[in-house]
Amino acid sequence: MILVTGGAGFIGANFVLDWLAQSDEPVVNLDKLTYAGNRENLASLHGDARHHFVHGDIGDSALVVQLLRQHQPRAVINFAAESHVDRSIHGPEDFIQTNVVGTLRLLESVRGYWGGLDAEQKAGFRFLHVSTDEVYGSLSPTDPAFTEDNPFEPNSPYSASKAASDHLVRAWHHTYGLPVLTTNCSNNYGPYHFPEKLIPLMIVNALAGKALPIYGDGQQVRDWLYVKDHCSAIRRVLEGGRVGETYNVGGWNEKPNLEIVHTVCALLDELCPRSDGKPYREQITYVKDRPGHDRRYAIDARKLERELGWRPAETFESGIRKTVQWYLSHEDWVSHVQSGAYRDWVQKQYASESAA
Repeated sequence: MILVTGGAGFIGANFVLDWLAQSDEPVVNLDKLTYAGNRENLASLHGDARHHFVHGDIGDSALVVQLLRQHQPRAVINFAAESHVDRSIHGPEDFIQTNVVGTLRLLESVRGYWGGLDAEQKAGFRFLHVSTDEVYGSLSPTDPAFTEDNPFEPNSPYSASKAASDHLVRAWHHTYGLPVLTTNCSNNYGPYHFPEKLIPLMIVNALAGKALPIYGDGQQVRDWLYVKDHCSAIRRVLEGGRVGETYNVGGWNEKPNLEIVHTVCALLDELCPRSDGKPYREQITYVKDRPGHDRRYAIDARKLERELGWRPAETFESGIRKTVQWYLSHEDWVSHVQSGAYRDWVQKQYASESAA
């Protein structure tokens, strides 16, 4: 049994789906179901006895302790986080509450549970904390990619809150001996991505005939990681990672945002052409850059490859094609997320489920 937190969000839901597609080991899935947590992401698991969903908050220590005692997981994988930079700029307090205070309370609940295990169980237990490359700050065009030894230089309320949570995880290992692992990933993309992030927003707006907004000059560079590759990396770190270590997870795909948008437009031109025959690229519009916008992120994932033999299976070209095709074939999911109807769907389908 494993306990996954934030398992109804974009990356967490993909992880749970992939885990149960490859293993019969049950999952307890704890998610607060804020705006980006979506039970519809997990619809294919409805009625599956291997998946036990709990609507709750990692900051609810009583609930977390109850779940740990009841289900006796061998590992906790923490995806739970507020994760959108723009939202953190407008409302930073939610990010501190979830990413810092929530992680603190989760760590303390897990520490109490771990301390009560027998010697064999304690040795085999893991707490895996999923984080971001944004904790390292911004790179110039000529800087080498981020390694695990880069100092933390977060530049947004979001990345600052994640850096704080990473520090807490490290401290709970060094002070209390809690067997932790941390992963810092680059920009994910793929199925079930909430359409406020760059790639799904471009797909959804393009199909709706809306503007495709590009911050500043569009030359902000990111490393892009297909979400299912990220999930396979997390499984590998959980399986073989050295306790107390951090592993960077990247896709080896550094690309400026404008190139990403051009690629999405070209795929839509091919797979779902505009009725007027014009290219989707005509919908691109440039908007004022956001405050403190980091210019470049890049991940050096060689430690993960060297120690655990992991490399991404998808190229950007194969991953982005799969992503565009997924959105084209899941119009109902997109419309429900945009309208809020998925919350009604949750209430209808799962109103009778207990919170524990």
